[in-house]
Amino acid sequence: MLLDHLRRQLDERQALALRRRRRTAESPCGPHQQVRGIDGQVRPLLAFCSNDYLGLAGHPALASALAEGAARHGAGSGASHLVSGHGAAHAALEDALAAALAPQVPEAQALFFCSGYMANLAVLTALGDAQATIFSEALNHASLIDGARLARAQVLKYPHGDLQALDALLAGCDSPIKLIATDAVFSMDGDIAPLPGLLALADRHDAWLVVDDAHGFGVLGERGAGSLSHFGLRSERLIYIGTLGKAAGIAGAFVAAHATVIDWLVQSARTYIYTTAAPPAVAHALCASLALIQGEDGERRRAHLRSLIAGLREGLGRLLHGHRWQLAASSTAVQPLIVGSNADALALAARLEDDGLWVPAIRPPTVPVGTARLRITLSAAHRHEDVQRLLDSLQRAARELA
Repeated sequence: MLLDHLRRQLDERQALALRRRRRTAESPCGPHQQVRGIDGQVRPLLAFCSNDYLGLAGHPALASALAEGAARHGAGSGASHLVSGHGAAHAALEDALAAALAPQVPEAQALFFCSGYMANLAVLTALGDAQATIFSEALNHASLIDGARLARAQVLKYPHGDLQALDALLAGCDSPIKLIATDAVFSMDGDIAPLPGLLALADRHDAWLVVDDAHGFGVLGERGAGSLSHFGLRSERLIYIGTLGKAAGIAGAFVAAHATVIDWLVQSARTYIYTTAAPPAVAHALCASLALIQGEDGERRRAHLRSLIAGLREGLGRLLHGHRWQLAASSTAVQPLIVGSNADALALAARLEDDGLWVPAIRPPTVPVGTARLRITLSAAHRHEDVQRLLDSLQRAARELA
């Protein structure tokens, strides 16, 4: 009976073109990969689906740093940070991250987490107590949504990018603690939150501003410092979450905030206190990654990425003129092509795969019903020829699937 219940639900998802299936990459992360499909066959694919925005995941210097870290610090941490698992590599990484965010956050300190999901849960559950209200952006990532659900605070959702609606909600709230929680770069739309306006509202209504910059850290801002730097913001109200498994190319995440906030997280954030610390070798390699991001090579990669984004958008603008597919308004490496129905998005993804391109379809509940899409993501490891190949394939698919 129990298995039958699950099988019926799986069949329902299959009928709605919502069942998800994994692929297995048989080669390192990069634009050109060997991928085992659901039919068991391995074939070369040109990938436009990773979050490796700077092309660092396969960088030999980071592979060497990871090996060096393991040789120097061992394979595992052995315990949680508050027992015996907090090593010299973790401390060095936190110091470097705090220094990177110091222009944006006064008296900044940083706290390293195993994943961005854990970092977001930590911030919202530790600060969102019974005296608090969390104001959650409508298109926030699942980790922020789940963090708000797990918090003891009241949760109010405001429409995407709607500062006026948020202002009204804040004005009508009498909670002594208010937290505005938002993605910086929205992962499925690619647009950037109105962070200056959000910080102005936080100042006006005496609120924290929690910013999840998973898709901005390393890519935007001075020396890749992220979305706060991109807008030139600075405030002790800012609580910044940066992800280290995307542009940084490795794994983990961090929270950067005023030292008092970080101290409170160390005392009360359950996803920090009650989990084994990440391997110190990962932290060691991340120090090397941060140096790359902040240096000349990082700036060169960001410039190349910007040129790829411009080229893709120019080409798609011509291709989609008068077509029912729509390119989202995004200036970032996330370039969603909105197709509509689940079946149509799957058909387009399959057609591109026939041409050797890997651009998976994104469907509800990740995106709203009726807005299934191909989430095209660009990396500094792509070449202009790769983008042209994608444009050529999309042009053929547009004729065939119209």
